[in-house]
Amino acid sequence: MIDLGGALITLAIILFSMVLHELAHGAVAYFLGDTTAKEDGRLTLNPLKHLDPYMSVLLPMMLYFMHAPVFGGAKPVPVNPHRLKGREWGMALVALAGPLTNFLLAFVAFLVMRFSEISDFGYQFMTINLGFMIFNLLPIPPLDGSRILYAISPDGVRKFLNSMETYGVFVVYFLILFLGNVFSGIMLDGMNAVLKFFIFITGA
Repeated sequence: MIDLGGALITLAIILFSMVLHELAHGAVAYFLGDTTAKEDGRLTLNPLKHLDPYMSVLLPMMLYFMHAPVFGGAKPVPVNPHRLKGREWGMALVALAGPLTNFLLAFVAFLVMRFSEISDFGYQFMTINLGFMIFNLLPIPPLDGSRILYAISPDGVRKFLNSMETYGVFVVYFLILFLGNVFSGIMLDGMNAVLKFFIFITGA
């Protein structure tokens, strides 16, 4: 039987987390001198401005009903790296802002669970944000991890990342569709590692 209530709660958490993730990208880009995201109307809490029908809704809801780790993405915030202070390092900061936002949201949810009786919702909120964080940190263009890797890599690696820019998203889809169990295992391992870190720093 389909748990419609649970699905709607999951979707609400996904949209909320996705919006803050993308807003963080745009805000850091704006702070570093690039107004492209603002001009495109992406410095907003309106989820419709950030929504990608597949990555933001269909994929995470499919994973939810499969009882797999929930993750996803949104329509990328437009950034002009030539207008950013620090160029590739500025781009790395813009990229890091999204996953870091999900990390902080997950940590807040962990603290709420730790010091209150809000457990089921808090756990779901935490795991979804951990899923968003880890998924987006994968070093595959156009995911955020590739922008961070680009900033610290030698020219050879940068050329390889540039060459993947046009088809990297298909690599991501391939991993999800055809190596789903392996991919889910990687996601779970990453989420458990961060959860252990939360427990360690709070002494929970």
